[in-house]
Amino acid sequence: MRFSVLVCSLAGVASAAPTFPDFNLKNILNPDNTLEALSDYFNTLATRVQLAKVLAEPPTCDVSTAKIPTAPEPLPSPSDGLAVSHVFVGRGTQNYTCGEDASEAPKAAGALAHLFDVGCIAALYPDLLTRLPSMAVQFNSTELGASPLTATGIHYFTDATTPYFNLGGEDVHCKKANDTTAPSTAAVGQKGESAVAWLKLDAAPGDSSKIREVYRVDTAGGSPPATCEGMDKTFEVQYSATYWFFDGDEVDKNSE
Repeated sequence: MRFSVLVCSLAGVASAAPTFPDFNLKNILNPDNTLEALSDYFNTLATRVQLAKVLAEPPTCDVSTAKIPTAPEPLPSPSDGLAVSHVFVGRGTQNYTCGEDASEAPKAAGALAHLFDVGCIAALYPDLLTRLPSMAVQFNSTELGASPLTATGIHYFTDATTPYFNLGGEDVHCKKANDTTAPSTAAVGQKGESAVAWLKLDAAPGDSSKIREVYRVDTAGGSPPATCEGMDKTFEVQYSATYWFFDGDEVDKNSE
């Protein structure tokens, strides 16, 4: 089963038992972490499925009621007057480059990730949402290439400092506003890589979208090694994270 199918079944709280996902443990240096993350996810999913069976009617999905996880300082809270408009799980790679000196640290070179709409999960099942990145990072990124959700959104950098998001027709250009180290309990990547930082992004000046702020939280994997020793000139590190998008008044935003 592909990661996208898991998201679909989760959004509908399917009662059928899910099949096992398709990933290759031979390519993963920490299979115990992988199995623990998947077990935790599916156990929580099973609990939610059982609870859903006793409801008189399906719960109402309203993404604006979703509550973003509290971030460690110094990452600030969303600005007053903004409301959640989208929540996505991103699955892809953090990209890095190395120079001639192998003792130097790799330099960040953007990211590339597919975005999966999990707004209803964020609103209805926040405990499941926090587990999604740790589960998603265990899947090969090629698994995301053939599913109905691949067109939902994509994230990459248009230049060295401009994160870009396409949310299925809505374009958002951002600038980094703040960051904070991921919690010590954050999930590691397929090869034991620590989680990349949590971020707050602001809409770039002149951006035409109504989205004013974007948060990257609940990160899993993505961090590079301490030095470039043994690394290629360019390389990728698998990661996953949850992205929260907050809407506001377009006129006020562009006047900042």
